[in-house]
Amino acid sequence: MPETLLVENRGAVRIVTLSRPDRLNALSRQLVAEIGEAARAAGADRSVRALVVTGAGKAFCAGADLKERQTMTLDDVREFLGLYRASFRDLDRCPKPVVAAINGLAFGGGLEVALCCDLRVADPAAKMGLTETRLGIIPGAGGTQRLPRVIGVARAKDLVLTGRHVGAEEALSLGLLSRVSAAGQVLEAAIALATQCAEGAPIALACALEAIDDGTEAPLQTGLDLERDAYLATLVTKDRDEGIAAFKEKRKPVFRGE
Repeated sequence: MPETLLVENRGAVRIVTLSRPDRLNALSRQLVAEIGEAARAAGADRSVRALVVTGAGKAFCAGADLKERQTMTLDDVREFLGLYRASFRDLDRCPKPVVAAINGLAFGGGLEVALCCDLRVADPAAKMGLTETRLGIIPGAGGTQRLPRVIGVARAKDLVLTGRHVGAEEALSLGLLSRVSAAGQVLEAAIALATQCAEGAPIALACALEAIDDGTEAPLQTGLDLERDAYLATLVTKDRDEGIAAFKEKRKPVFRGE
């Protein structure tokens, strides 16, 4: 079968492109599996410092491939849900900063892909929404859990219960997006943001992500303990020594992830 996901490197940034433009990059079983594989590969590759996820053509991702879904039995759907959850968790827990470049519509499972990313940049014309209740189901690949953690419970309920679409400016005001790019420049803006992240020390970046992700929903003291442990882990790294030396010498540090 042809690949439904394309991978290229631009320096330390890896670009992962959902590539089913004839289906608006709808999530087939193959594509969902390849998303997880790409996330694991990027996480394990020391040459990759940050990841950008985008879509080919006019869409980021239209959500589930309903044509494929119609051929599935209930048992098939249950199995597929497990694949969704596993692959999206791999993307969510990637130890490298992950930036979504939302170049067009991102509905249902497509928005759930973006919610697994650490940062989200959208084209001004992009449209987003969790539309599942209009189909008699609910977001099942993390939308009901990740969206409230990003924008708050009340705003998440607004979007999930109405199933409505939001544009880029409203999404920015809701906190769903980190930035809105200039028209037609979303991939370049996302790569620039990812490159800025990639300039940090790899171990420090991974520790910061872990502290934020694990501590956000924990009691404050638990979160502070997680932060302490993550901080202490960076103290014994060569990158920490390099960072201090570079600061003293007024030069750019050269981090090696050690």
